[in-house]
Amino acid sequence: MGLRSYIIRRFLLIIPTLIGVTLLIFFVIQLFTPEQRAMLYIRDPRQIADIDDIIRIYNLNAPLHIQYFIWMSELLSGNLGFSHTAHTTVVNALIQRFPATIELVMFAIPLTIVIGVYLGVISATHKDKIVDHITRSVSIIGWSLPSFWLGIVLIAIFFGGFGVFPPERLSISVQRYVTSTEFIRYTRINTIDGLLNGNLWVVLDALQHLVLPTVTLTAISIALIVRVMRSSMLEALNKGYITMARAKGLARKEVVNKHARRNALIPVVTLSGLLAASFLNGVVITETVFNINGVGRFGVNAALNFDIPAVLGFALFSGVLFIVANLLVDIAYAYIDPRIRLG
Repeated sequence: MGLRSYIIRRFLLIIPTLIGVTLLIFFVIQLFTPEQRAMLYIRDPRQIADIDDIIRIYNLNAPLHIQYFIWMSELLSGNLGFSHTAHTTVVNALIQRFPATIELVMFAIPLTIVIGVYLGVISATHKDKIVDHITRSVSIIGWSLPSFWLGIVLIAIFFGGFGVFPPERLSISVQRYVTSTEFIRYTRINTIDGLLNGNLWVVLDALQHLVLPTVTLTAISIALIVRVMRSSMLEALNKGYITMARAKGLARKEVVNKHARRNALIPVVTLSGLLAASFLNGVVITETVFNINGVGRFGVNAALNFDIPAVLGFALFSGVLFIVANLLVDIAYAYIDPRIRLG
């Protein structure tokens, strides 16, 4: 099977999965009364007086299959309801907050993967030596640290002690500038928009604010990559083709980097995809500690305030993210190991 056919097949397979996610969320909605479900469509408190009309208009007392198709039609038109905690539609709330989470993740994930893979390879190729022990110890310590504690300590040391790497996304003066008419918002991602506007000082300010949350996320996540890469690398180094490559007189560096590491990356790709999806769902604690208004904080605030439309919208958003992440992982598999396409 060619790569194109493989990708098309994987795309087609996500359709029933997406339908399954919508069915699961729909049946969860059915646990609420029609009056509670009508809150999905109420944007103004004064509409509560007309709740019976809303129930009738959206057929919230109709048979389940009719309700499902009506709900799906609203969903496909981009209507996920109105969030009372965000004071806007759920779609707008997610669109407004997602760039903050993306910006954090697009720096944290590459660092986590690159450093984790590198340390995992070093640890495996120096098995039971001092480098191996130090690498594993440092990664375990990072994994064991509570993210809120690490974030607060980093803020206390660097911002409180040295006055560098402040929390939040931008300085107050820069925030005023990027919200003015002089600054064009292309993506709502500060570093990218700063580059597109030719304002390097905006980029530098955004990067300065990203340092500590990125370090926090990387430190607590890297241990997983290190452990999985080390284990996979040790298994690959004991394979017959590695023994044969060494017997042919290939250099150690070529054996490790060209043959063993490529095959050892497959489980790391899976973990990295799921890690990226979980980060994009919103790293709640990190966003809270560093006062970043991302999707994680939005989801938590919605749950705490019993904001049903926002919670359901966030659940659907999370499900779609993990499905897309799995699709990308499958495609990455096909590039790393072409034999997978034939499975």
